[in-house]
Formats: sequence, C-alpha cells, structure tokens
Amino acid sequence: MDIGVGMGQYGFLARTNLEHFNLYEVIGNSARRRDKSEWDIVIDGVEAYPGYLTPVHDYSYNEIHEGDALQVIPELSRGYDMVLAIDILEHFEKPDGIHLLELIKQRCNKHALLSTPKDFIEQHVEANPFEDHRSHWTLKELKKAGFVEILPNALSWIAVYTKQ
Repeated sequence: MDIGVGMGQYGFLARTNLEHFNLYEVIGNSARRRDKSEWDIVIDGVEAYPGYLTPVHDYSYNEIHEGDALQVIPELSRGYDMVLAIDILEHFEKPDGIHLLELIKQRCNKHALLSTPKDFIEQHVEANPFEDHRSHWTLKELKKAGFVEILPNALSWIAVYTKQ
C-alpha cells in the first residue's frame, strides 16, 4: 500500500521489481504483457489529489483509492505486507498525523516505512491544499508512535514500523 502516491514512482518501482517475470509472458518469438488479473503482487495506493493520476498509476497499481487517507484507509478491508507513507506525514495537522500513524499500523501486516523532513519546510500550494505542510515531526514522536527503527538520512526521518 502506497499512501500519497503522487507521481506513482514507488508503485512503479515496486511493480517492476516485485512482479518481475510475471509482468510479461514470453513464448518463443512472441511476448505479451500479462493482464493485471494475472499478477501475483497487490499494490494499492491512496491519493487525495486525482489531478496527479496518470497512465503510470494505471499500469503500476492494482487499485488507487481516491480521497483523504484518513477517510479512505478505515474503509479498506485488506491488510498489506508493506505500507509506504513517503513524505506525506508533514501534510497533516499533528492530531491527524498521529491518527494516520495508527491507521498505517492497523493496515500493516508486516512492515511500514515512512519518511518526513527533519526540518520544517514551509509549503503552500494554492492549486492543491493537500500539499500544504502543516506539521513537523521529531524522532521522539515517531518512536513514541512505534516507528522505532530509523534509517540514516541527512534530510529526512526514514522510520520503520514492524508489526509484532
């Protein structure tokens, strides 16, 4: 599950690396792209701003759920081995961000990975208010929320949650 898919780059990388041989069927001198129904890996996404969605998303994701993650995630019935939340936590007010972290842990079967800037970066996007930066997160807050493994990075907290 990719929350805040944006341009779809993480879904595309996951699809091409995890599905790998199952994307195409090659028999002799003929080849065909396999239909999504033949894929083994489920990669779903959540995107609040439908204006970002492109054919890359259609190819990479099984399903894109459009809307605010705080409203969409509770409606999902599936759990995911990996939940990604790359550079989206800062777009939520602090109480909503804490709620989002709980929703991520609920939807996660094995691991969740998130990133958020170490420093507050002022950002306001008139065309897409979901892009506005509304909060800043500390290492202590991420660890308190259960994201205790921190990967080294100069600019962002990259934090991992592992389901017990």
